Amino acid sequence: MVLPLFIENHRLSMGILRLLLPQSHTNLMVRFPIYNFDEARPVSPGSIVSRFAFIFLCVVALNVAVGRAAPSTNSTVGTPTAVIETFHGALLSVMKDAGRLGVSGRYQRLIEPLSASYDFGVMTRISSGSFWRRATKSERAGLVAAFRRVSIGTYAVRFDGYSGQAFEVVGENEGPRGTTLVETRILSQGSDPVGVTYVMKSAKGAWRIIDVLLAGGVSELAVRRSEYSSVLKSRGVGGLIAALNKKADGLVGM
Repeated sequence: MVLPLFIENHRLSMGILRLLLPQSHTNLMVRFPIYNFDEARPVSPGSIVSRFAFIFLCVVALNVAVGRAAPSTNSTVGTPTAVIETFHGALLSVMKDAGRLGVSGRYQRLIEPLSASYDFGVMTRISSGSFWRRATKSERAGLVAAFRRVSIGTYAVRFDGYSGQAFEVVGENEGPRGTTLVETRILSQGSDPVGVTYVMKSAKGAWRIIDVLLAGGVSELAVRRSEYSSVLKSRGVGGLIAALNKKADGLVGM
């Protein structure tokens, strides 16, 4: 099971894997995340939220009526569940070897599995909102690279040991706008299971994670978009790139 990447300002005990959300974000309307994959067609927030909520509730109702989502007929290589299970295996391996590796070693070991599991390009585009459309090709590349460094660095710092944790995939459901929701749980000794949902999208024949939802539907991308908004407005894309790279340097000293 994976810990959502947006929890970057708190120390997390690997013994119980507590999931903490900063108090400043508790009032965010992130229960229904927004996935606008068409960067050339901006849509007003109010209309998106209404449509997304309607679609999401229809999907939930359909799944309840049928009992489970119909198997996917997508011909892409692998399945969403297979991607998550492979990632869980790699993450667990790093956790078990965390002490010997150190934070820098964990970072290096996590580059490949995180890059294979997450679509950092889509996540960066959604997180940066309208600023992505105005960014140059060079700025976009720099922003994706910085976003990726912070994401991997956060995993390297957080997953710093192993004390019997297990990761369990509960099942798949169809999500809105062609996504698939992979329901999972963190199993930790002495603690109740913690539910985390991966939002996945198929692109170029491969399923990748584009968002992570906590129990209750709190969206990582909605939180990140909120966090980045003030920096983008005051310092632009270049300022956000610098801020993210500085944060990444502080996480792993690289």
